[in-house]
Amino acid sequence: MSDPLNLDKLPKRPKPADEEGLAPTTFEDASAQALSEALRSSFRIIRLIMIGLVLLFLCSGVFVVQPNEQVILLRLGKPVGVGEGMLFQPGWHWAWPYPIDEKVRIRTGQSQTVTSSTGWYAVTPEMDATNAMPTAYGFLRPESEGYTLTGDGGIVHVKATLKYRVSKPLRYHLDFADVPALLTNVLNEAIFHASARFTADAAVYKDRPGFRDAVMERVNELVEKLDLGIVIETGDVEVLPPADLFDAYVKVNNAEEQRGTELSKARSYRDETVRTAIGQAKAIINSGLVSSNWLISQVVADERAFLDQLPLYRENRDLYKQRLLAAAMERVLTNASVKFTLPEQFDELRLQVTREPEKLESKTAR
Repeated sequence: MSDPLNLDKLPKRPKPADEEGLAPTTFEDASAQALSEALRSSFRIIRLIMIGLVLLFLCSGVFVVQPNEQVILLRLGKPVGVGEGMLFQPGWHWAWPYPIDEKVRIRTGQSQTVTSSTGWYAVTPEMDATNAMPTAYGFLRPESEGYTLTGDGGIVHVKATLKYRVSKPLRYHLDFADVPALLTNVLNEAIFHASARFTADAAVYKDRPGFRDAVMERVNELVEKLDLGIVIETGDVEVLPPADLFDAYVKVNNAEEQRGTELSKARSYRDETVRTAIGQAKAIINSGLVSSNWLISQVVADERAFLDQLPLYRENRDLYKQRLLAAAMERVLTNASVKFTLPEQFDELRLQVTREPEKLESKTAR
C-alpha cells in the first residue's frame, strides 16, 4: 500500500548526542562495573553467610554426655551402634543435627520418682503440698475421689511413691514406649492387689507396715516379671480412711493404743507378781530344806549317841541311870538361882512360897 503523504521522503530530525551512542557508552560501562562490583560483594557476603551456616550446622551436632547419664543416638529413627556400643558414655560427642539424628538422654545415676494417686483423695496441689485433709461431705464422691476396696468391703485411700534407678538403658528405652507410665500402672495394680488382701482397720493402723510390704512385694514381682531395666530403691505407701470416718478411726486407734498400754501394764504386773511368788516359794522351799536337813542331822546324831550309850546301859543299868541323873542335875543346878539340899532320910519337903519377888531378885543379885 502506497503512502499518499510520502512520509518517508520527509527530512528526518537529527538525533541528539545521547542517542547517537557516544556519551551513553561511557555511562553504561560505569553502571555495569558498579553493578558487577555490588554483585561480587553480595555473592561474597552470601558465601560467607552460607559457610557460617554450614559451620553452625555442623557445630550444632556437638553434645556432652553428663557423668550421671547415658545417651542413645537415633539416626533417622534407628539406634546408632550395636549392643553396648549404642550407649554413649560421659564426654564430648558429635552427631548430625536434628532431624537427622535424635539424642535420647537416660539418667542412669539419678533416682527417678513415680507416684500413684489413683486411690487418693481429690486434693489440689496446694493441699497435697501441705498434707491438708479434704473437706468431709458426708458421702463418697467416686467421680472425683480415688479409693480402694479392702478385703472386708471397707474403703480406704492409698497413695504410693516409688523411687527407682535405670540399670539397663537399652532395655529401658528401646523395648518400652513409656516406662514411667507403665511403672505407674504397676504401682496402681499393686495397691489394689494389696488392698483386697487386708481389712480396712489393718491397712489403716493395725498392720500398716504389713500393708506397705505387701504393696512393695507386688511391685517387685511385676517389675522382675516385666524386666523393665530398672532397680527399685525405695517405696513409700500412705493409707488413710475416708474423710468422714477420720475422727472415728482416730478414736478407735487411740482406744487400741490405750488397750495395748493397759495390757502391757497388766502383763508387767503379772510377770512381776509371778517372779516375786516364785522367788518367795524358792526361799520357803530352801528354808524348809535347810530345816529338814538340820533336823535329820540332829536325829541322826541323837541316834548315833543313843546307839553309842546302849552298850554302857546294858552293862550296868543303875550306874547308867545315876550318871544320867547326875548330868541332868548338873544342868538343872547350873541354871537354878536358888538351891535347896535335903538329906536323904527326909521323905517330905514343904516350902512356903511367900517371898516377894524383889527380895528374891536382890538376893540373887548378891
